[in-house]
Amino acid sequence: MSEADPIAPSLDDFARLARQAFDALPEPFKSAAGEVVIRVDDFPDEETLASFGMEDPFELTGLYHGHHIGERDALGPAAEPSRVFLYRRPILDEWCERGDVGLYEIISHVLIHEIGHHLGLDDNDIDAIEADD
Repeated sequence: MSEADPIAPSLDDFARLARQAFDALPEPFKSAAGEVVIRVDDFPDEETLASFGMEDPFELTGLYHGHHIGERDALGPAAEPSRVFLYRRPILDEWCERGDVGLYEIISHVLIHEIGHHLGLDDNDIDAIEADD
């Protein structure tokens, strides 16, 4: 896929970029996030939107689903794997609207934000960490 290619990146393209972003995470962040399943969908489903009181599927670029690592019981039964959802169409929309940052950077930003939730950070914690960079 070249920059001159008029075709929007596919779900597979997004998955590849997300994997590259995950592989580029620094340690110990990457090790702590290692069990997270990354899934790319075009949009969040209706139930997800409703749970956030959203009607516009373009409002949500990513979502963490699971129990953060601080809530897990190491001695209990295996929990369902934690998942990070990246939503292709809203991310593409943001990328086109902004025009000042690459697609990889936006995917990486959303991925890191959602992995932050896996690590038990809230939005304010994540925003503060990003502001320090």
